[in-house]
Amino acid sequence: MSLNPIRPWRNIERRQSRKIMVGSVPVGGDAPISVQTMTNTITSDVRATLDQVIRAAEAGADIVRISTPDTDSTAALREICRESPVPIVADIHFHYKRAIEAAEAGAACLRINPGNIGDAKRVAEVVRAAKDHGCSIRIGVNAGSLEKHLLDKYGEPCPDAMVESGLDHIRILQDHDFHEFKISVKASDVFLAAAAYQQLAAATDAPIHLGITEAGGLMSGTVKSAVGLGSLLWFGIGDTIRVSLSADPVEEVKVGFEILKSLGLRTRGVQIISCPSCARQGFDVIKTVEKLERRLEHIKTPMSLSIIGCVVNGPGEALMTDIGFTGGGAGNGMVYMAGKQSHKMNNDQMIDHIVELVEKRAVEIDAETVKAAE
Repeated sequence: MSLNPIRPWRNIERRQSRKIMVGSVPVGGDAPISVQTMTNTITSDVRATLDQVIRAAEAGADIVRISTPDTDSTAALREICRESPVPIVADIHFHYKRAIEAAEAGAACLRINPGNIGDAKRVAEVVRAAKDHGCSIRIGVNAGSLEKHLLDKYGEPCPDAMVESGLDHIRILQDHDFHEFKISVKASDVFLAAAAYQQLAAATDAPIHLGITEAGGLMSGTVKSAVGLGSLLWFGIGDTIRVSLSADPVEEVKVGFEILKSLGLRTRGVQIISCPSCARQGFDVIKTVEKLERRLEHIKTPMSLSIIGCVVNGPGEALMTDIGFTGGGAGNGMVYMAGKQSHKMNNDQMIDHIVELVEKRAVEIDAETVKAAE
């Protein structure tokens, strides 16, 4: 996929993978890289779980995963799946019956390790349930829960052990003539995860789910995920991603989209380009950006906005954004539209004015998109 044919240094050639479906969402092939998150509510609390799913979907989540550790959870899953605006992945670890119940309840995908759910007969039952109910499967390998025989063989979690685990699980599914699967090889160590994913990408054409597991809190986890996922995505690896944060799942979705947007792999909402501010600033850049981020969260139309404190870099950044504001003197700044100077605006009125301009431009872009599609 070429991001910009006249700027080859911005090109990312995505790894060629098979395409599968997670409910209505395509994963792999030429499909957009999907963004996932996972609920952290008690699944049997249907209203709380659905509320979190809906908020995640409104933030842009394409797919949401839900843990189903017991029969109360799989019973609740039926209503959750029925009312969810996005496909639901049921997270299963050990009990094969939970996987069957989740498939019957309407889950679009089952997250399992086939080798962890019992003997060949039990695996066959899960695969049959997935086929009968149109579920895909995600094979989820994790450095923290590798099989004992692999730890004995390699001595510690390592890329070879993780990929061997994943390929063993793939063979189990293929032996049952099941091919609607994606796979992940997650680790909390960025180097381990990146090496495992690179090795896996060369060994299979299955769609790959990217994640740095147990990445940490909002700040530390965002940085670790951006480094790990960003480097893999840069080299074309990854068909769907989940940023794992000890935070509200909505934050995971936001960070996921920011990573994809920074690489030009997805576009959604307003991308704000802003300076860190210094003594030259003509207005309080930091507070302004904080307020604009909150007030523009509802905009889903892809758009760029530059907020620069002074004229050193402001005009240049405005040339490359849909809307821009550059600080000047005497309490005023310059508004740019499509890279060109448009009009001056008082700093005190600037936030309301920019929000109005962005909302108006979003309507225009949406109308232009509809017209072009006709």
